[in-house]
Amino acid sequence: MKFLEHPTRNLFFTGKGGVGKTSVACATAVRLADAGKKVLLVSTDPASNLDEVLSVALGNHPTAIPTVAMLFAMNLDPEKSAAEYRERMVGSYRGMLPEAAVKSMEEQFSGSCTLEIAAFDEFSRLLGDPQATVEFDHVIFDTAPTGHTLRLLTLPSAWGGFMEKNTTGTSCLGPVAGLQDQQKLYQESVRALGDPSVTTLVLVARAEASALREAARTSGELAELGVRNQHLVINGVFQAIDVSDPYAVALEQRGSVALGAIPEGLKAFSQTIVPLSPDAILGIDSLRRLGKVDTAAAYSSTDENAERVDGLPMLSELIDDLVAPGHGVILAMGKGGVGKTTVAAAIAVAIAERGYEVHLSTTDPAAHIAAAMNDQSLPTLSVSRIDPEMETASYSADVLRKAGKNLDQQGKALLEEDLRSPCTEEIAVFRAFAEAVAAGTNKFVVLDTAPTGHTVLLLDSALAYHREVTRQSSEMPEAVANLLPRLRNPDFTRVLVVTLPEATPVHEAAALQRDLRRAEIEPYAWVINQVLCPLPLTDPLMKQRQSHELQYLREVKEVQASRFAIIPWQITPPIGLQSLSRLTRSELAADQK
Repeated sequence: MKFLEHPTRNLFFTGKGGVGKTSVACATAVRLADAGKKVLLVSTDPASNLDEVLSVALGNHPTAIPTVAMLFAMNLDPEKSAAEYRERMVGSYRGMLPEAAVKSMEEQFSGSCTLEIAAFDEFSRLLGDPQATVEFDHVIFDTAPTGHTLRLLTLPSAWGGFMEKNTTGTSCLGPVAGLQDQQKLYQESVRALGDPSVTTLVLVARAEASALREAARTSGELAELGVRNQHLVINGVFQAIDVSDPYAVALEQRGSVALGAIPEGLKAFSQTIVPLSPDAILGIDSLRRLGKVDTAAAYSSTDENAERVDGLPMLSELIDDLVAPGHGVILAMGKGGVGKTTVAAAIAVAIAERGYEVHLSTTDPAAHIAAAMNDQSLPTLSVSRIDPEMETASYSADVLRKAGKNLDQQGKALLEEDLRSPCTEEIAVFRAFAEAVAAGTNKFVVLDTAPTGHTVLLLDSALAYHREVTRQSSEMPEAVANLLPRLRNPDFTRVLVVTLPEATPVHEAAALQRDLRRAEIEPYAWVINQVLCPLPLTDPLMKQRQSHELQYLREVKEVQASRFAIIPWQITPPIGLQSLSRLTRSELAADQK
């Protein structure tokens, strides 16, 4: 990895979900530790799987990795951090203010902005306070702060005392005075992120157009905020061993096309290419092998007599039951990069082909539905995207019109400042999401939702949204008021948990299922995408991956899902109506044999 030739003290890894950030970050940490450096590896991901990759139970304090002498790792729990942050902001007021006032302050800290600030608060101690990590030569962060978080910290109201003149004493972050104690630490953290002699931002992507576009977007957004020392890692690049295998050749060609069209914004960065691993990156030995493909080993490890998983139903077997109610909402949810857009689009096309009115939409900021549909249409199918910028502008104008009409000039300035917070975008998108769900009362609505963490935040935001929107406009839209009852009604909403037959996607899908059940939302079925199991493969590397996925197919079938379906890996990417329609046809199974 080229960025390890002269590694900076801090290394931040970021990228689209499912690209392998954790694997690359862990492999980097192991290599630095093997070179004699004392390393601290930190995850700031709410759905961290550092424990699984390193095979060590981790907490929120540095834990020694037994098999790597100089390596320590820890998970920062944003939810726990948010709870502690709320208590730190509110605790001193207990017993001093009326209980109702304290309760109101607690509610002000219930939004997603508080979660982001709390996470930043946690790793600011590691990044901005040199004494916190003085014993380590390198600190590696699995998941960098987003541009969203950094913009939040640059709000004038947060540091200028501007909000002290506000009669409510609040912003989207709650009482702002508590943040000012952290101002210096945050400023030092942001300064360290922008210092190329101290910090490197490693953008991790795959040789896929969507992942490369997301890396380019993230790169530009963080560069605008001063984080310019960036390196690009393209993970999981496949090269066929057996060129007579049409599936292997297609996979290699697909990657070559994506790399040939790499976004301009990424071309200037130095690059590291990491070959596709034949199996999951779990355990220290596999981390040490990351980036190395042993062709001879791939041939020798292929087991022609490997046990199969029988009785794998295709996606087509779900369609009859999905259309039975005649209307309602279908949600495709899961970890980023598992193919939610493809699944959502294929189901929407299948329902529309049966003559039902269907609306297909997304709340994913990196939406690619238009690409999946290839600008084609059906008479009963409409397609849209919940565009964050447009929804935010509409929501802000609405609030200013209603809540700002009786304010003086200073009051309007305060409200406008509050609405410039990135939190407003979360609220605006949430409102649009609720309205999209409400449309399912008289037709089918298929929603390709954001990646797991964002989706759970979105669903958990109902009460926080209620408080926020009434604080700003004193109104509660009907769609929001009825959102949770609709999501909890299995006759109205069907949740499809989308995953891949791999360790991290399956285990994150299981965590999502637990979160949904805590919210009293029962998943309807799991959909396992890009399955190699039914394919007549001959390439040894692909056959090795085919064999490896069996344990995860078995786990879904026997442990996780009461109902599931698979989509085999396709030689031709499922783009356009014809290809999407094929995914839900019964003859697809026969085609793979």
